[in-house]
Formats: sequence, C-alpha cells, structure tokens
Amino acid sequence: MSAAVLSRDPGLVAAVDRHLDLQVESARRLLELVLRQGSAIRERDTEAVLARLAEIKTEMAARENLERERSGLIATAAARLGTGADGVTLSALAGLMSEGEAAELEARSAELRGLLGEIGREHGINRALMRQELTFLDHLLRLVGEPDAGGGNRLMDVEA
Repeated sequence: MSAAVLSRDPGLVAAVDRHLDLQVESARRLLELVLRQGSAIRERDTEAVLARLAEIKTEMAARENLERERSGLIATAAARLGTGADGVTLSALAGLMSEGEAAELEARSAELRGLLGEIGREHGINRALMRQELTFLDHLLRLVGEPDAGGGNRLMDVEA
C-alpha cells in the first residue's frame, strides 16, 4: 500500500501517539519507583524496599498490558503497510505522518529509550547494592553462627 492511503488514517496516528504517551508515563513512574527503591536499599529500610518492590511489580504488570497494545498497533500498522511486523519501524511510521507529528514521535521515542536505559542502569545498581547487603548479612550470620569454644553454636544459643 502507499503512504498516501496510510496517511489518511488519522486513527492509527492517534493510537500510536496515545500509546507512546502511555509508554513514556509508565517509564517515568517505573524510574521513580526504582530510584526510590535504591534510596530505601541505601537506608537499609527493609519495609520501604519491599513496598517499592510491590509497586514495581504492579507497574510491570501495567507495562505488560502496554506491550500487548503495542503488538496490536504493530499488527495494524503492518497490515496498512503491507509488510510483516518486522517492517514496522519508527521511520516507516514517521513516513505516514506530517513532519511535525514525525518529529514529535521521534522525540518521544528517544525520551522513552533514554528512560528505559536509565531504568536499566538504576536497576543494575539496586541489584548490586542488594547483593552487597546480602553478602554482609551472610557474613554476620556466619560470625554469629560459628561454634564457640565449648562446642555450642552461638546462633542456636542466641535463639534459645
């Protein structure tokens, strides 16, 4: 199909626009949660770490819904383009919009990629911090759990 036929489908352009807005909003929320989780980890605030984890799981479930919607949009665009899903690219979609719409699409797509990159980096930092905290906790438990001179186990003595 030609781009002229596709450009006459304002519904597709509006749906892509709306979807990208939802993706950016979700990524911003997720980044905020990951940053707050990192703060809680640094503060050793276990309750806050667990609360952020629950919130992150909720946001990830919402993102799964967005991914299903994205798949539907790609299928619709692929049908309009007369191509497979792998032929639906940002530049192919941009070719179906006005210059202003295409520029806005590119800017928000770049923002989304940046947010997702930052989320990935911060999540990696949080994982490293958690490993460090768990290693320290493991070390403390081993110290407490070492047998004393009388053959007893200090951890067991503490629990008794």
